[in-house]
Amino acid sequence: MLARNRPELSLEERAAQKRKIESVKTLLVKIEKDFAPAVFACSFGAEDMVLLDLIARFAPGIGIFTLDTGRLPEETYALVKKVAEHYGVKIHAYFPQAQSVEEYLLQYGPNAFYESVQLRKACCHMRKVEPLKRALQAKKSWISGMRREQSATRSEVPDTEFDESNGLQKFNPLYDWTEKEVWAYVVANDVPYNALHDKGYASIGCAPCTRAITLGEDLRAGRWWWENEQSKECGLHRKSEAA
Repeated sequence: MLARNRPELSLEERAAQKRKIESVKTLLVKIEKDFAPAVFACSFGAEDMVLLDLIARFAPGIGIFTLDTGRLPEETYALVKKVAEHYGVKIHAYFPQAQSVEEYLLQYGPNAFYESVQLRKACCHMRKVEPLKRALQAKKSWISGMRREQSATRSEVPDTEFDESNGLQKFNPLYDWTEKEVWAYVVANDVPYNALHDKGYASIGCAPCTRAITLGEDLRAGRWWWENEQSKECGLHRKSEAA
């Protein structure tokens, strides 16, 4: 569904969203001031684009980085370029260690993640979890775009928590936002977004592990669709989710 054709908010919903936007603005300014150095982990999904827009406008001191797994869709790379030009921001990309990738490919092959949850998580670890640890070194806090509505594994995502595995404070400013609110913000503020969303992709990760969803499916049903619901996380958000 094209962004411009998504359902509009009712007057009551607009009022609720306005309050949430103001709350996120206030939080981002506080993070920039009291939890620096702070960074935002941007995967360029719709909710992350909302946060990037708000950070660029109200808390530019917060750094922005992305995890380039080496297997992202072309549409995602196109958006990264567009975002840098649109906002005039620098986006630091972290890549997997070449030796780890070479060893995995040599031992298991390029698409072994389809064979078992263990091999898929090993791929996620080398392409996302390990680079994240490097991205968060010497930082006091980090920000993610996780929302409770996204999936069963994220239904209890808090607004903030201490990330024990990385040793810093983590913030989830959009934890209570609905999908409808996210897209209403994108449309109202002319925020750039991934072209795959217009092709039915609700959640976008690596190209081999992401597909479009059908009507009624969970928002993250297109991620690792060959696995059961309880194993469908990459390991970046260990405390509040299934690893």
